[in-house]
Amino acid sequence: MKRIGVLTSGGDAPGMNAAVRAVVRKAIYHDMEVFGVYQGYHGLINGHIEKLDRGSVGDIIHRGGTILRSARCLEFKTLEGQKKGIEQLEKFGIEGLVVIGGDGSYMGAKALTEHGFPCVGVPGTIDNDIPGTEFTIGFDTALNTVIDAIDKIRDTASSHERTFIVEVMGRHAGDLALWSGLAGGAETILIPEAPYDMTKIAEKLKRGQERGKKHSIIIVAEGVMTGAKFGAIIEELTNFDTRVSVLGHMQRGGSPTASDRVLASRLGAHAVELLMEHKGGRAVGIEQNQIVDYDIIEALAKPHKIDQRMYELSQELSI
Repeated sequence: MKRIGVLTSGGDAPGMNAAVRAVVRKAIYHDMEVFGVYQGYHGLINGHIEKLDRGSVGDIIHRGGTILRSARCLEFKTLEGQKKGIEQLEKFGIEGLVVIGGDGSYMGAKALTEHGFPCVGVPGTIDNDIPGTEFTIGFDTALNTVIDAIDKIRDTASSHERTFIVEVMGRHAGDLALWSGLAGGAETILIPEAPYDMTKIAEKLKRGQERGKKHSIIIVAEGVMTGAKFGAIIEELTNFDTRVSVLGHMQRGGSPTASDRVLASRLGAHAVELLMEHKGGRAVGIEQNQIVDYDIIEALAKPHKIDQRMYELSQELSI
């Protein structure tokens, strides 16, 4: 394989640029040509494709977002849209494609694979919800962004003796809420993967106040409910003065941490190695600090699972 493409799709994540850089430079090192597909699958369908060289990815390893940009594309979910994408790849003589993104991006790579076009998926999402890998690119950076916000919010919560609800991203996955809640010392963590009882949460807050606790931090994953809705229920059950902070898209931005830069570099390079061996239909990941790859179709069939022991630990430490 002498000519490959790379695209980023779905929500941006810190470290995507580091992954793009790794793909481009690893390929060039092995005398391959690399083409960047701009604006994800939307750009693929419309032929927004340009050749990349070493200079194209210079000075980007520390930058958040993605230089290839990203866009949602409903058309690519159709058979006609997928065929248009393959036509564009063939037009540019591209023999394999590296897709960096989350589960929606993987679905696109899976579709191309089923049409016989070699694709390799690289997990880039702050949600950390891709099966087959312990961590996704961007998760560590987003986690540290949330923790920094929690630390600052705690100062205000303590000063004003209030209950603060912090809503974090993650869609249907609770990793960001769980990890940030545990690291930030939250009193309560709500995630989509675990049941909860609002009455018991309210009683816990009251018990804390009775023993002299002046403030509380509650982390709510957006896949459970909005922070505003949760805050309203808590006020009704406890009559406590509550405030809600929705961190929103700030969780996606910022310079990637060292951990995300290294992970992205390792995963991007391994994706190129797979294509060099004409291995398509694969996805790369990390398990026990070792880079692995697995069948992308099989991976998408597996449900995302939370670390149940970690969730139990968060409850034990927040008594």
